[in-house]
Amino acid sequence: MSSELELLDWKRHVFALYQRVRAAEDPESAWRDWRATRDELFARHPQSPLQPAGREAFTGLDYFDYDPSLRLRSEVAKAEPKRYEIGTSGDGAYAFARFATAQFELAGEKRSLELYWLEGYGGGLFLPFADATKTYGAGRYLYDTVKGADLGTDGEGPILDFNFAYNPSCSYDPSWVCPLATPANRLAVPIRAGERFGPVGATEPDPGAE
Repeated sequence: MSSELELLDWKRHVFALYQRVRAAEDPESAWRDWRATRDELFARHPQSPLQPAGREAFTGLDYFDYDPSLRLRSEVAKAEPKRYEIGTSGDGAYAFARFATAQFELAGEKRSLELYWLEGYGGGLFLPFADATKTYGAGRYLYDTVKGADLGTDGEGPILDFNFAYNPSCSYDPSWVCPLATPANRLAVPIRAGERFGPVGATEPDPGAE
């Protein structure tokens, strides 16, 4: 199978996984399915971000324990449209447009994350963030719908379930190119949920890059 069709197969698995997550009645059970499926893909799929040698030693991704208090509802607030060239772990940048912010409460304070729309064929919601925990310094993702990562909506905005936060592929293999968390989406509080920057690592891009 060509690498393009292998990547298509990977995407099918991810889209199906997030469809199950959105349909699940119990978020923690959905999270356990999400973890198990990701571990299986990382270990066995030919498009795994892990190099073949890394797959042989792979025993599972590292996560914080599930924390139901970090599944948050958000409200969408309009933001002045702004085009960004968001820096990547490589030499280039991807064009995104900020179209709104997701407002939520965390650690007793109101906070917000900018919502971006990919400027390209078909588009897609992109929501990266970084926080004060010692996770991957360039940020983690909650939404990247062009690749299937879509937790759905609840009320007036996207579900912000930080238990499903994950590291981009470039954190495991620098040959992958990933958009980084923007300065506006760097939270000053720790988010001890989701994927840690675990034992299977790679070189980190500059976390201050824009």
